[in-house]
Amino acid sequence: MIYISIVEGNPHLRSLLGWHLQQAGYITHQYSTIQQARKNLSQNPSTLMIIDSDLPDGDGVEFCRWLSQSSQTLILILSAKIGEKDVVNGLKAGADDYIKKPFGMQEFLARVESLLRRFRVNNAPLILDFGDLKIDLVQRRVEFRGEFIDLTPQEFSLLYVLTQAQGIALSRTELLRRAWPEEIENQRTIDTHVLSLRKKIEVDPRQPNLIQTVRNVGYRFNLELLQQDNNPPSAQGYHHPKHYYSQNNHLSPTMKVLGVSN
Repeated sequence: MIYISIVEGNPHLRSLLGWHLQQAGYITHQYSTIQQARKNLSQNPSTLMIIDSDLPDGDGVEFCRWLSQSSQTLILILSAKIGEKDVVNGLKAGADDYIKKPFGMQEFLARVESLLRRFRVNNAPLILDFGDLKIDLVQRRVEFRGEFIDLTPQEFSLLYVLTQAQGIALSRTELLRRAWPEEIENQRTIDTHVLSLRKKIEVDPRQPNLIQTVRNVGYRFNLELLQQDNNPPSAQGYHHPKHYYSQNNHLSPTMKVLGVSN
């Protein structure tokens, strides 16, 4: 989950930005003043801070300067000051990007996504380790309980998206948007891929424990089951699933590194 803080004195604009970011799948914290933002930084850390340059209780650019020296948070400045000197000052203060007001919402969302894409690439781990489940993002390999599983590109993307949801149920529409954003498929295609994936990682695909169906919502990945390290496999309803897996541990080198689209 990506958390974004908005520090904007205009309540209408603050609410509008928050709504569009939430619709894009982000979680937002909204503040009207620098004081509010600083007070809540430790309780509500964010990957990206969106800061207006002219706030009711101070200079947003100076707040940006302070923030860039005390954290690794990405910073996007919004400003009605459109001169070259203003932009340069904002970037020198530590901002990662600068948008001049007024701006279109599509441009705003594109800039946010560009910043977060850079963050993901710079900070993405090479291997996601969930205990019994390991996902190698570079070689696009999946290891479950010591065995490598041969997945299709679609199955790999789906598994990655499900595990990144941290146990939260995702609708079929959301799974399609996150797993294959460049393709248009029927929502029921998700069911087909889920069924195929269950056959490879579930002991009994007819009674799945890992990829759970959430009625009237979609699917969730049961990370809690993998994190029960103190319990023996039999206590979790599992036996060693070696006979379910292919020994082919070399996937196509043409697959994309992060595997969120095929």
